[in-house]
Amino acid sequence: MIEFVNITKKFKANFWEKDFFALDNVSFKIHQGDLVGFLGANGAGKTTLIKSLMEFSRQTSGEIIFDPVLGLNSLEIKSNIGYLPERAYLYQHLTGREFLNYTGALNNISSEKLKNLIKEWSEKIQIDYALDRQIRGYSKGMQQRLGFISALIHGPKFLVLDEPLSGLDPIGRKEFKTIMKELNNEGITIFFSSHIVSDVEEICNKVVFIEKGKLIYNGSIDEIIIKNSNDNYTLKFIKDDVIFTESIKENQKNQILSNLIASNVSILELEKEKPTLEEIIYKIKQ
Repeated sequence: MIEFVNITKKFKANFWEKDFFALDNVSFKIHQGDLVGFLGANGAGKTTLIKSLMEFSRQTSGEIIFDPVLGLNSLEIKSNIGYLPERAYLYQHLTGREFLNYTGALNNISSEKLKNLIKEWSEKIQIDYALDRQIRGYSKGMQQRLGFISALIHGPKFLVLDEPLSGLDPIGRKEFKTIMKELNNEGITIFFSSHIVSDVEEICNKVVFIEKGKLIYNGSIDEIIIKNSNDNYTLKFIKDDVIFTESIKENQKNQILSNLIASNVSILELEKEKPTLEEIIYKIKQ
């Protein structure tokens, strides 16, 4: 759906300093139907790449290729993309309802359809109770919810979210992740950046990881976990009313299980040990 080809972005603070590469020859593809987590520490280059994608700034070199399914010209492509920046600017003097009416009108949504969409999404994202209050009185989490609605109210095919879970309480984070999975199941391709690895592992099928502007990994989450797994198993069993937990090797498994069964020991669990995505990313960074 979207392909990044050798994207490089460099800055120069002044004549005497060397170029600083915010992005260094980054290439990867996002396929239709993907739910892709974009990982990297603060300052890794995530927002810089998203700004290039949205044409808020130009990359120094490289190309971003859009699939024709998104449109054949810039206007069509942008009309099929929903975008929520890390720090969304919302017109503080407007009410939430006025703001959504404004953004919906920009997308040529009829007034009746827009009214229904605002009702549907505001109730789903639980901001309906505040729609007739001025945005200046909203908390950060409430503004994040309103910005999220504005990014999806026009029914985009591709959703770009920059740190969408920032500022949300635990309940809000869970709600957002559930909605993102639902949208993806409905066919919307989602690309969202985060520095919280567990959020990405929980809902995404693919991950793109950059570090200091360089691409470190691009691919399936299951694949990177399997690749970094060992042959150990975690075994839990009860003996003399005490629960024991042991790590055993693949080549020991059958013999140990046979011995425990012969001793009438109750086996509670046998599970292959797998590292978390967070543990793998931390290891890669070392």
